[in-house]
Amino acid sequence: MGRTRVVVRCADCPFESEYDRLSAARTALDDHESTTGHEVAWEIESLADGVSQAGADAGVCGRPECTNEDSPLLDPERADR
Repeated sequence: MGRTRVVVRCADCPFESEYDRLSAARTALDDHESTTGHEVAWEIESLADGVSQAGADAGVCGRPECTNEDSPLLDPERADR
């Protein structure tokens, strides 16, 4: 099973850190930008298998015509609303 790996790097200073959760990486990015005013980028190097599968099932854009209708991850009731 794969795991999530996200690297956050600052273009303006030596700050660089690796995270195993998207939310932790996003928090670090936001914190560094807000405290320093620096421009920070992140690179998603890998995702856990379940996250990758959910993204694939939802389709790149998330529109109904792009989704995998057979996926147990999609809620067909919600699409009708």
